[in-house]
Amino acid sequence: MIASKSLVSKLLVVVVCMFGFGYALVPLYDLFCDITGIGGKTGQIEQVVAAQERIDKDRVVTVEFTSVSTSGLPWEFRPEKNKLKVHPGEIYEIMYFAKNNSSQSVVGQAIPSVTPGLASKYFNKTECFCFTQQTLAGKEQKDMPVRFIIDPDLPEDIHTVTLSYSFFNAQKYAQN
Repeated sequence: MIASKSLVSKLLVVVVCMFGFGYALVPLYDLFCDITGIGGKTGQIEQVVAAQERIDKDRVVTVEFTSVSTSGLPWEFRPEKNKLKVHPGEIYEIMYFAKNNSSQSVVGQAIPSVTPGLASKYFNKTECFCFTQQTLAGKEQKDMPVRFIIDPDLPEDIHTVTLSYSFFNAQKYAQN
């Protein structure tokens, strides 16, 4: 009987530790991604701060734009341009086009990703439709801006950065 009490106590400690680890996993993963640049999350800065960056006119970086809307979202979604040549430190704006092909109002949410992952630490947006959910009425269409700046400290060996958006039906996933 004593051995079973000891075993139960040890198992309870293991369960508590597993719960604690599971609870801390998301913040630890976010910290890991921030440090390593893995995960492709972009930064967000104020327009005033971005305007104070030094512009590297001697360097040109190609920024490619891609998009996808998931199968649960009846939208047409695409960038107005597929690529843009930019100088690090300068603010640029690109438009994305979205059209709700259904007759119902739909709420969408865009998730950005930057590749290569290391570049995500140097890609900052001052304005983006991805900051909030977007609602399009049936058959509505609109242009949505992304205003961004690439930090001049972007490693010299990175010549091309890809900004990709996945748009999903926020209502569909909110119900699950």
